[in-house]
Amino acid sequence: MTDPLTKAARDAVEASENTEQLRLIAAVLKAQQLAQPQPCQHETPAKSRDFNYGKWLAIGGVASAIAVCVALAAVAIAVAIACVTVCLLIVWSVWRDVKKHL
Repeated sequence: MTDPLTKAARDAVEASENTEQLRLIAAVLKAQQLAQPQPCQHETPAKSRDFNYGKWLAIGGVASAIAVCVALAAVAIAVAIACVTVCLLIVWSVWRDVKKHL
């Protein structure tokens, strides 16, 4: 009966020694990790993308078309204003002549 009891006590001592060894190993590993130089944590620059010529040509074409349309609209408005002014001057002149003869 003492033999199983002795064996159990020996196993308990061995297990506690193993636990202590595992704690020491964990502490040594942690110390090694802290002692090693940490890798640089800088962000790497993003890989530059190829220039998309098609996109910029399309944007330039659309912008040019809009600019031409705006310019033509401005010319049309200027011509319309000039026509209205000439018409008003003619009507005013005719009105003055008609008023003189009345």
